[in-house]
Amino acid sequence: MLLSCAKPELHTPRLLLRKFAASDFDAFRAYRCLPEVYRFLYNDPPEGEAMRACFETVLAAPFAADGDKLTLAVCRREDGAVAGEVLLKLGSTAALQGELGYLFHPAFHGQGLALEAARAMLAFGFSDLGFHRIFARLDTLNTGSARVAEKLGMQRQAHLRQNNRHKGVWGDEFIYALLRSEWDAR
Repeated sequence: MLLSCAKPELHTPRLLLRKFAASDFDAFRAYRCLPEVYRFLYNDPPEGEAMRACFETVLAAPFAADGDKLTLAVCRREDGAVAGEVLLKLGSTAALQGELGYLFHPAFHGQGLALEAARAMLAFGFSDLGFHRIFARLDTLNTGSARVAEKLGMQRQAHLRQNNRHKGVWGDEFIYALLRSEWDAR
């Protein structure tokens, strides 16, 4: 049944996905302060106290109502390093839909960690939370995230033209999605 999670801890061959702890702030800040991490997001990296407030929001975030997010730290099992984060957002509890997202420190790019973490989060969303459909919204220029979505078996369902704006520049988005029946059939 949907929303049957308390504090999930997900394991993959190389990763531990867990709730962020207060001691993770420096690792969180290390990638959240980088402009290249925000290149395809429609806001700037938080600075100063805004960074601490952003982290505190992640630590205390509820996961019970539409719009709530479950954000997990993605940690390498070999050394415990926080490589980034993966999240599920409750898109619609009535329609059993969630949104997948992920952010990683550039030092960990190209190792397949985002794919591994996102796959674990999809499994959790479908099997444990009971989602019917999970989607991801990506900037059309973000080819790396598009490759991850496609490797997960997600299909591009929409191209939203000039649907968002940051610093006076319009951006397009792709919507990728996967149904539970497709996940189960893989």
